[in-house]
Amino acid sequence: MLYHKNQNVTVRAPARLHLGFVDLGGALGRKFISAGIAIEGFGTAITVKAQKKFEATGPGSERALNFARTLYEKWNLDGGCKVTVHESIPEHSGLGSGTQLALSMGAGIAHLWEIDVDIMELADMLGRGARSGIGVAAFQQGGVIVDGGRGPQTRVPPTIVRHPFPEAWRILLVLDQSDSGLHGPTESDAFSTLPRFSDQCAGFLSRQVLARILPGIVENNIREFGLGISEIQARVGDYFAPAQGGRYTSAAVAQVIEYLAENEVPGVGQSSWGPTGFGFFDSDTAAHSMLRELQTRFTHLPQLGYKVVKGDNRGATVLLNEENSQAHSTQRVV
Repeated sequence: MLYHKNQNVTVRAPARLHLGFVDLGGALGRKFISAGIAIEGFGTAITVKAQKKFEATGPGSERALNFARTLYEKWNLDGGCKVTVHESIPEHSGLGSGTQLALSMGAGIAHLWEIDVDIMELADMLGRGARSGIGVAAFQQGGVIVDGGRGPQTRVPPTIVRHPFPEAWRILLVLDQSDSGLHGPTESDAFSTLPRFSDQCAGFLSRQVLARILPGIVENNIREFGLGISEIQARVGDYFAPAQGGRYTSAAVAQVIEYLAENEVPGVGQSSWGPTGFGFFDSDTAAHSMLRELQTRFTHLPQLGYKVVKGDNRGATVLLNEENSQAHSTQRVV
């Protein structure tokens, strides 16, 4: 198997917000059904070049090399690769850093060696999508996503709905640089020790997706969309409260989310295990106006940061570069 000796591959992938699980009980045979959105503003960007040994630089480079070594072994590839991590998503912040880095590495190596591999297969090989399929779908196509959860034979949760995020809408992120969400063994322990998720609650949340969130997106009705998100966030947050210390992981972020809710900002909540919080706005002007208000009101919480972002409706991209040449080609990752 030959690689492109005079070429390197650059992969860029968006971050994602995990808006909440819809069914954690799995009474009908599918568990971890969930909703999410790919976002701009944070992302992963790496460049990969095949060489005799493994080498990496940049934030999260050791983690990237671990993914690379796994794939070289699975695909029986010769030598190693040089990885440059140009940009990385903050780890354990609820923005999907692990999945985006893993799939970026996988897509880069696959394109470099001309290996035909499906993204779902790649995710399974790298241990991504163990519960939620939102990160995989965000990488593959971006947009607003609902996945079908895990059935008895599921390897990676399938995407059952994907719709573009409205171009005019914005998301205000609330970032706590002093805290982190559950991950690793602690996360696994939380799922194994929490009580059974009620069928009644799963049914209620499923209606929020079908009767509010998806129609709200299709009809550009941010109020309906936000009501559905807030309902999911409240119930799932309370369910996970024993594991994360409250409805939200960060007490500081919780104060801001409560303030946003009091001011009738639609769709407030926490992404995944947090600590990142969010609220939705129908325009860039409205989102930045609230950002300035929060900066003034919450000066006693200096660990907090704020960022207004758009939805990402493209997913990841791959750029194959010929060294010492201006020639390059860009393609969607599928």
